[in-house]
This record gives sequence, structure tokens and C-alpha cells, in this order.
Amino acid sequence: MADLRIETADGVGTVTLDRPDALNALTVPLKEELVATFRAFASDDAVRAIVLTGAGRAFCAGQDLHERLQPDAQPLADEIRARYNPLIRAMRALPKPIVAAVNGVAAGAGASLAFACDIRIAAEDASFLLAFGRVGLIPDSGATWLLPRLIGGAKAAELALTTDPLNAADAERLGLVARVVPTADLLPQAHALAERLAAAAPVALALTKEALERSWTASFEEQLELEADFQGRAGSTADHAEGIAAFIERRRPTFRGE
Repeated sequence: MADLRIETADGVGTVTLDRPDALNALTVPLKEELVATFRAFASDDAVRAIVLTGAGRAFCAGQDLHERLQPDAQPLADEIRARYNPLIRAMRALPKPIVAAVNGVAAGAGASLAFACDIRIAAEDASFLLAFGRVGLIPDSGATWLLPRLIGGAKAAELALTTDPLNAADAERLGLVARVVPTADLLPQAHALAERLAAAAPVALALTKEALERSWTASFEEQLELEADFQGRAGSTADHAEGIAAFIERRRPTFRGE
């Protein structure tokens, strides 16, 4: 995995796009590695939360356009169906929270990667750019579905149609990122948040993530029923019993995912 660094510690898997000289632009091998990594994390009990970031001065510049000029490059629709869509699906379906540590620019499909994470923390110099229109394309990799739901239709349309960049401060104001931090503090704060999530009850986290995902397409009545169902499942776990015991005994709970 020459273009992807994976580290695990304290229940957190850190995934670093590692093509800094190319602003971490996405190639076929890198996309395939990312899909395999997120799918592997789904069944890895040692990893309870994930941090996704980029090496160097960018989070991810999107598709490597030089690769698209190669004679054996797949048609765009085929490439999206074969690699981009499976990647976004793997991230959204992962039963563990993903924290994006957005350093520098997140452009094109790189912005889509950030949108697909559960929580985004941005460095002060971070920015988001739906650059697709600058090369005669449309936003993809879930951007046209995720962004309107994250910041509202009007602003999403403006960013998609004009391709104007969104800086970190405005991203925070719009609710796209949870917080903006000094660049030097980005990874420490992202890891601190991921470690906090890793210490939480895994089943409850997975059900919460799924409930939030399904809320975007469910009716209010459907969501109420889903909450009752999921709460019943969470309430039957050993972790729920441990949480109650820890509360009564005034100690920190130890959740085991059972």
C-alpha cells in the first residue's frame, strides 16, 4: 500500500492518503486500497473508530487527471460504478464512526470523501471545492446527495454550479465541519475525538450511525419505529448493563461491544 498509510492504536485506525506530491489525488490502486481498508475495518474488533486524513498540504485533490489521459482509462461512468461508488458505500455502511481530519484542500472527489465521513474537523487553511465543473463534469461520489443534506440545497447548488471554494470558517458556519482548529492541532484533536468514540459502546455507535443515515429518507413515523427497534437491540446488550452499573457506581464504563 505505497499510497496509503494505515496505523492502529488505542482502538483507532488512522488512514492517511500518502501521495503528497500529487496532493493525494486518487488513482485506481488508491481507490481500491481504500475500499479494501474500510471493508476490513468493518470486521476488525480492534478498531472502533477511524481517522481519515491526507499527507502533506492537502486532504485530497480528487481524481488524478493524468491517469484519465491514459489510453486504457475506463469510461467515466464505468470508473464511478466500479470504484468511486463502492468506496462511498463502504464508508457510509461502516458500522464505526469516521472522523475526517481535513488538512488543506478537499477538491472534487476528495471533497466527496470528506462529506462521506461522519464528523469533519478542519484545519484553519482547509477548503472544500467542487471542482468538477472546471473540467466539464458534474459532482459525483455522492456529493449531489450528501452536500444538500449537510448544508442545505441553496448553498450546495451555489458551490456545485459556480465551483467557488468554501473556506474552513464558512464551512463551520454552515455546519459542514464540526470545528476549525489550528493546523498544528488538527491530528491531535481528530485523534482525541476518535479515541473518545472508540471508548464508547460499539453496538450503540453502530446503531446510532445507521439511524442517522436512514433518517434522511425515512418518514417521521418510520423513524420513531426504527428508534424503538434499535433501542431494544441496544438495551439488550451487556454494554448497556455495564453503562448502568458504571453510572450507579460512579466509575468510567468499560464497553466491550457485547
